[in-house]
Amino acid sequence: MEAAGLGLFMISACAFTVLLFHPESPTVRALPDGDLRRLLIGIAMGLTAIAIIYSPLGKRSGAHLNPAVTLTFWRLGKIEGWDALFYIVAQFIGGAAGVLLATQLLSRMLIADMAVNYAVTVPGAGGPWVAFAAEAAISFGLMLMVLMVSNRPTLNRYTGLFAGTLVALYITFEAPVSGMSMNPARTVASALPAHVWAGAWLYFTAPLLGMLAAAEAFLVWKGQSAVLCCKLHHENQSRCIFRCRYHSCASAHL
Repeated sequence: MEAAGLGLFMISACAFTVLLFHPESPTVRALPDGDLRRLLIGIAMGLTAIAIIYSPLGKRSGAHLNPAVTLTFWRLGKIEGWDALFYIVAQFIGGAAGVLLATQLLSRMLIADMAVNYAVTVPGAGGPWVAFAAEAAISFGLMLMVLMVSNRPTLNRYTGLFAGTLVALYITFEAPVSGMSMNPARTVASALPAHVWAGAWLYFTAPLLGMLAAAEAFLVWKGQSAVLCCKLHHENQSRCIFRCRYHSCASAHL
C-alpha cells in the first residue's frame, strides 16, 4: 500500500508536469505565465496527496509515503523497526515504479523532454545550500503540522486536508528554490530515469533533519505521551499496525 501510494503520487506528478510544462502542451500555449502554471500543479498535487491519504490505501498504511516521515515516527517510538524498514523499501520501489509506469503511459518522448525531465527535483538558482535550508524548513513545517493535527482526536480527520494544502503552497512558492521534494524516495524515483543527481545528498539529509527537528520540538512542547500513533488519518475503521494509543485516548477525550 505504501508502494502503491507513492507510485500513484509520482504518476500524477509526471502527468501534470507534462500537461503544464511540456512545450508542446496546449496548456502552456494557453497559459504562458509560468507562475500561474506552477500554482495549478501545486493545487493538482495537493489534491493528489489528499486523495491518497483518504483512500483505502492511505487509511490502512497510514500514508507515510516518505522515508523521512517513517524514520521520524520510528524515532518517536510509534512504528516497529522491521515495519519501518519494509515501509522505506516499499516507498523507494513504489516511487520508481510509478515513474516507470508514467513513462509508458505518457511516452518517453514527452516525459524525457528537458522541460519535464521526469519531474526531477534539483536545487534552484541559489545553489545546494539554499536548497538544503529550504528543504529542511518545509519538512520541519510539514511534520510539525502532522504531529499537531493528527494527535488531536478532534482534528485528526482533517490531517489530509492540512497536508494537501501545505503541499500545494510549497510547490507554488518553494519549488523554484529546491524543487520541493521533502522526500528522498520521490527524488530518487525521478533521478533514476533522468540520470540527474545534482544535489542528491541534500534530498536525503534535509527532509530527515527537518522532520526530526520538528519531532524534538513537539516532544519538548507536548511530551512523549502526546504522540498517539503514526497514521496521518486515524478517524476510520481500518486496522492499525502501529504502537497505537489513538482510540483509547479518543474515548477518554469524549
